[in-house]
Amino acid sequence: MTRKLLALTALCSSAVLAHPDHDTKPGESPTHAVFTGNGQWTYEVVPGWGALPEGKSLGPTHGTVLVEKNGTVYFCTNSEESIIVWNEEGKYLKSISPETRGFHAMDMREEDGKTVIYGAQNSKEHNRVAKIDTDGKLLLTIPNDKTAEIEKGWKGITAVTVAPDGSIFAAMGYGSNLIHKFDAEGKHLLTFGGRGKEDGKFATCHGLTIDTRFEEPRLLVADRENRRLVHMDLDGKFIGTHASHLRRPCSFSWHGEHLGVAELAGRCVILDKNGIPVAFLGDQPDPKKRANFKVPNSDQVPGIFTAPHGLGFAPNGDLYVQDWNIDGRITKLKQRK
Repeated sequence: MTRKLLALTALCSSAVLAHPDHDTKPGESPTHAVFTGNGQWTYEVVPGWGALPEGKSLGPTHGTVLVEKNGTVYFCTNSEESIIVWNEEGKYLKSISPETRGFHAMDMREEDGKTVIYGAQNSKEHNRVAKIDTDGKLLLTIPNDKTAEIEKGWKGITAVTVAPDGSIFAAMGYGSNLIHKFDAEGKHLLTFGGRGKEDGKFATCHGLTIDTRFEEPRLLVADRENRRLVHMDLDGKFIGTHASHLRRPCSFSWHGEHLGVAELAGRCVILDKNGIPVAFLGDQPDPKKRANFKVPNSDQVPGIFTAPHGLGFAPNGDLYVQDWNIDGRITKLKQRK
């Protein structure tokens, strides 16, 4: 079966998406299960997940979601809460790291037996990489006194990821479209990319992750306005296009050999190792609501996304999705076993 036919089969399979019944009004929690996806990637929406104590607010949201091995969820916002922490049942645990408010992207890894979070902080106060622990203690920032001068543009940071050897990659997707590489202490190693449509160039390099499914680790870039994902080697050389014709891909999350992608234009997609779609989640049927920051909670429909900006797989396959949204929005999707 050809790659195109496989993709078409996956697309047709997504038609099993189950919407709330016609008695459910926008903004209301469903009174029954709402499903999205297909096959092994079928999910049930968890109504009301992630409630906050009185006086606390989610949004606006313009970031992503991380899930620790124990199921603890970290959710970055532009509100005073900065990073909200829940357990997997949706119980609020704490808010951390007010000095890193405005994380646009996050990456989680184990270092010396402890979990740490790297964030791309894009706020009025800061345009930087910030590394924190799970209590919110600030451990590292880039640029720093070891960075020295970065030869080209450092503006509009959108993403950060860390390679197995500890090297750090930061994308300037809202500015120069350059990607900078640093060592673990923040020393600048190289710069590559830039704006364009040709191989090795980007039109909003919005998301970064390390792909370890091949012989050598690769940098995977969400080239949002070129509607594609591209592989680069860790020296900044173009390898190839991994997936194309996407709906403005923003960010990633891994579940084994599969990759979840948040697409700003109203959908999430799950891709296999070959970059072929195996499931579509929460496909927004109204084009006017796709990539629309101003859709209020009162007009949201459970299980349907408006502007997925970030997502995070739990170890058990459950998925958390953050919409780019004026009121703030998080959705938990529980995988059907």
